[in-house]
Amino acid sequence: MKKISYLVIALIVSALTVQSLSAQTKMVGGAAMYPTKDIIDNAVNSKDHTTLVAAVKAAGLVETLKGKGPFTVFAPTNAAFDMLPAGTVATLLKPENKGMLTTILTYHVLAGNHSSADLAAKIKAGKGTAEFTTVSGGKLWAMMKGKNIVLKDENGAMAKVSIADVNQSNGVIHVIDHVVTPMKK
Repeated sequence: MKKISYLVIALIVSALTVQSLSAQTKMVGGAAMYPTKDIIDNAVNSKDHTTLVAAVKAAGLVETLKGKGPFTVFAPTNAAFDMLPAGTVATLLKPENKGMLTTILTYHVLAGNHSSADLAAKIKAGKGTAEFTTVSGGKLWAMMKGKNIVLKDENGAMAKVSIADVNQSNGVIHVIDHVVTPMKK
């Protein structure tokens, strides 16, 4: 009887663990994003982020984003990159523009793990706006528009978080619908 009780307990714990992990796994770009994988290992599987992945590779940021972190990445979709003026992405991917590309990509990254609840709390504490310093050193502002978190870049352009809290082993990704850019210097 004791063996059956232990077996039942083991099965319940196992089922709860599987349920907990599957509850944290989100679908992005047709692929499961596993919280046990790092930002890069998940992003390469998203059909909606092939442009972002190509840009990260061209900028030499793969090892950084595979690192310990934690990082908060605001990840523009392919459609977001497609909204940029014609030729912008091709120009940024050229080796001679690696510095500019790196600055733009790291403008989409915050140090630390900032969940949507954390962002919303900071927005509330800031009476409607929260200011963040990005890894590139630029400023990015977050605010609420209805139930959505919206980012505003240094040029006044806006991006909505379309999928929040895609947890990674080294941080969190929030999918956004526009590319944000720092002020040109």
